[in-house]
Amino acid sequence: MLHWLRDHHREEVRMRAFPSNWESILRKNVVHYGMLDDAGRAELRALILVLLEEKNWEGCGGLDLTDEIRITIAAQACLLLLGLPHDYYRNVESILVYPSTVVIPEHTPGVFERVSAPVATAVPILGQAIAGGAVILVWDAVKRGARHPEQGHNVVYHEFAHKLDMLDGAADGTPPLADRKQLDEWVAVCSREFQRLKILTEKGQRSFLDAYGASNEAEFFAVATEEFFDRPLALIEHAPDLYQVLGAYYRQDPAVRARRFSPEAKARRPEQGA
Repeated sequence: MLHWLRDHHREEVRMRAFPSNWESILRKNVVHYGMLDDAGRAELRALILVLLEEKNWEGCGGLDLTDEIRITIAAQACLLLLGLPHDYYRNVESILVYPSTVVIPEHTPGVFERVSAPVATAVPILGQAIAGGAVILVWDAVKRGARHPEQGHNVVYHEFAHKLDMLDGAADGTPPLADRKQLDEWVAVCSREFQRLKILTEKGQRSFLDAYGASNEAEFFAVATEEFFDRPLALIEHAPDLYQVLGAYYRQDPAVRARRFSPEAKARRPEQGA
């Protein structure tokens, strides 16, 4: 009964009118919104409405949490869900937004706390996905990533990819997959590409993927997700098998959108309409 009530309420939320000023925010800030077809944009708007309704949003560090901030973040988080069977990030209760780079305080173990790993020191971050907890984001990095996908760095995709990875209880670079066949393909391809990135990084050589992805399998998946959505044509060029397994998981083909909105495609449009 509780699930039925929740789902019924979600359908009501999805049917609400999407304010025109929110639409303007999407067109101004989120490049990928303009690359979707009409059906994709309609579904993204519906997903945004539910995410805004269900999650606790907080401005931190003196940040005034405006509609622009919430809409820009929600749109990017929901883009990952467009093709997925999902439950609106059930493992995310709160989204905490800081104005700029934030330093997470050093953790001091309690008197009765059993320390099983090195204590994390204070480090500046642009985002963080806390297992079983909040997603922390930095607004200036969020806006930059949304407006400039060609740079291949998107903190929202990165942190919410971690949350998708954590849905099975472990941040191990392997989110819940459809079946054994998909899992076998995922492990084979991602393991190979992860090792390739590690070797290049250890040698000080650059890769098409950010070197941060060589930290561990979880970071590799998050970094690969950024590349998949923001620079899909480069990913196909350098690691077509990785693009294929990510496409099978996300059930999207960003390369089609990228080709449709490439400079060459735009240049041809006036001739086709002449």
